[in-house]
Amino acid sequence: MPNSQITIKDIAKALNVSVSTVSRALNDSPDLSGATKQQVQEYARQHHYKPNLLALSMKKRESKTIGVIVPQIIHHFFSSVLEGMMDVAEREGFNVLLFRSRDSFEKEQHSVQQLISSQVCGVLTSIAKETTHYEHFQELVDNNIPVVFFDRICVDIPSNRVVIDDYAGALAATEYLIKTGCHRIAFFCSPLNLEISKNRRGGYLDALSKHGIPVDKDLIKICDNYDEAIPVATEMLQSENRPDAFFAVNDETALGILHATKHLHFKIPEEISICGFTDGFAAIASDPQLTTVGQSGQDVGRSAMELLVEKIRHKGDQPLIKNKIIKTKLIVRETTR
Repeated sequence: MPNSQITIKDIAKALNVSVSTVSRALNDSPDLSGATKQQVQEYARQHHYKPNLLALSMKKRESKTIGVIVPQIIHHFFSSVLEGMMDVAEREGFNVLLFRSRDSFEKEQHSVQQLISSQVCGVLTSIAKETTHYEHFQELVDNNIPVVFFDRICVDIPSNRVVIDDYAGALAATEYLIKTGCHRIAFFCSPLNLEISKNRRGGYLDALSKHGIPVDKDLIKICDNYDEAIPVATEMLQSENRPDAFFAVNDETALGILHATKHLHFKIPEEISICGFTDGFAAIASDPQLTTVGQSGQDVGRSAMELLVEKIRHKGDQPLIKNKIIKTKLIVRETTR
């Protein structure tokens, strides 16, 4: 390239590696092998690579914009989380740039690239259901952009995290169903690549084990929304060995189960008990009102934003990863005995 300045992208293409790998190699990152760093640095020297000083100077300017990626906006929990985040951002003088992944891995990747291009000073994110690879989040870290995961977290990226005590909430809900006389408790959960699903499933299973109830795999379904819950619950309720209770990973799913149960004219809660997880407005607007595990989205949002602001203002001074756990509360209403 005699007439143009070689770029990091050119080096990455020539060596068949990622742009983030080239960036880390040029910055002598300790998490790359010596051979890779030597190969990249030697290629850069041979081709007279020079950093883009304008881009670097812009990068060093203090940004006051924080990026947020949520799976959904209309979901009660995530809208509550955003309320909590905005409270802290406004108080601390930061702007918020919001993206929604709609639980799409591809949209999430695109959102991350947009935030890097926008030179945000930090990112708050809850991962999409489809996400099983995390290189795009690593790219944020490689670009020295602090990341805080909330609710649906990524354990493979070194970062601060804010989570609901999903295990304890699920354990308490399942134990309550057992103590009120239920012994065939169905569990509707999200895909198990999500940490929240693993933890809520763990609480459910441990409650069964604690009370000597054998696990019936036919009672565990990957089903986490209203529309899917209706046919799945209908089929289970029409089986010979039907459940006498349902525990759902969220209120939306629990309300789908409630619809199916009422349609089949079962008595609630005398014949079928139902418990959700969230405690949104729909839980008290339903008929009968839904028993659920309450989780404070605003507390999650406030805590996540506070951790990120702290990290932004003290870059390099906090090597330890901070995990904050928000407690849950079982709220008993009319769909359980």
